[in-house]
Amino acid sequence: MAKRDFYDVLGVNRDASDEDIKKAYRKLAMKHHPDRNPDNPKAEESFKEAKEAYEILSDEKKRAAYDSYGHAGVDPAAAAGAGGAGFSNFSEAFGDIFGDIFGGNRQGRSNVYRGADLRYNLEITLEQAAHGFETKIRVPTMAKCETCHGSGAKAGTQPSTCPTCSGQGQVRVTQGFFSIQQPCPRCHGNGKVIANPCAACQGAGRIKHQKTLSVKIPAGVDTGDRVRLSGEGEAGVNGGPPGDLYVQVQIKEHAVFQRDHDDLHCEMPVSFSTAALGGEIDIPTLDGSARIKVPAETQSGKTFRLRGKGIRGVRSREHGDLFCHVVIETPVKLTDRQKELLREFEEITQKDAGRHNPRAKGWLDRVKDFFEG
Repeated sequence: MAKRDFYDVLGVNRDASDEDIKKAYRKLAMKHHPDRNPDNPKAEESFKEAKEAYEILSDEKKRAAYDSYGHAGVDPAAAAGAGGAGFSNFSEAFGDIFGDIFGGNRQGRSNVYRGADLRYNLEITLEQAAHGFETKIRVPTMAKCETCHGSGAKAGTQPSTCPTCSGQGQVRVTQGFFSIQQPCPRCHGNGKVIANPCAACQGAGRIKHQKTLSVKIPAGVDTGDRVRLSGEGEAGVNGGPPGDLYVQVQIKEHAVFQRDHDDLHCEMPVSFSTAALGGEIDIPTLDGSARIKVPAETQSGKTFRLRGKGIRGVRSREHGDLFCHVVIETPVKLTDRQKELLREFEEITQKDAGRHNPRAKGWLDRVKDFFEG
């Protein structure tokens, strides 16, 4: 069977850059790797085909010969041989892939890791969220051991080079027709072994620690917002940089207001007489109080909007609004005199219900039409 065009195999154009060719090969190698496709006998053939195409096209001289003469212009033995001239380029990409699959490190150096990021949940009040404030928090974390200065070795001693991997942190293992690098089982990829561990950290180089930090919460934060404290996460491993600490905000439920982004909402209880006759009432705001004029014949559910009395969010230029929703409050625990007056009021009202209670009469008319229709 005739060989496929190498550019078609990798799925790239003939003018593709070296980086494009490398990326295309890595993608195919990850997809068709035999260890990832144990039940697909065709995967190994696809893997070999992509490997051969990459070995030719990643070598400048071989690619020029292939572009001029096709398959006849390249030496098949060089393409297949692991020690051929193009194998160094192949190993560069191939090592990256095996590092992704098996956790290896093609650099062959001691593993240095950045410390883990931490999250601290901070519950605050709505007023604190609106105006911003500064507070102190205590955070449990892993910090560098001060006794051994992070080396993990007993005072006066130092970690020694791992004899198994000669300090490379990796060992090469042959599997079938190729070989791979894996973390050294003795030093676990560190390249060093500790004969006399530090008693304070048991050789880990890090210890559990409680630290107190000052954090400034900006005005306008909302639930789910995060404040980043750079470098305040866990200490790195083997001298790696520390991670970050993210303070995640959670706003407590408020007794009066409900927040909707930058707007605030509240229920405004209005007495029966005030709703009917009109009047003025005072309502609280985050900055004090405001007076609202309630017009006569106000109905339950009416909303009053106070512009600029909401919250100015972290990413906002202006304050939100405060929406006050009217709730007509029915009187309770009435005296005999109050009941008498209300009965008299009801009798007078019912004499001209269509005028005084238009919504109730309209609803009753619709109910009547429904049953009669």
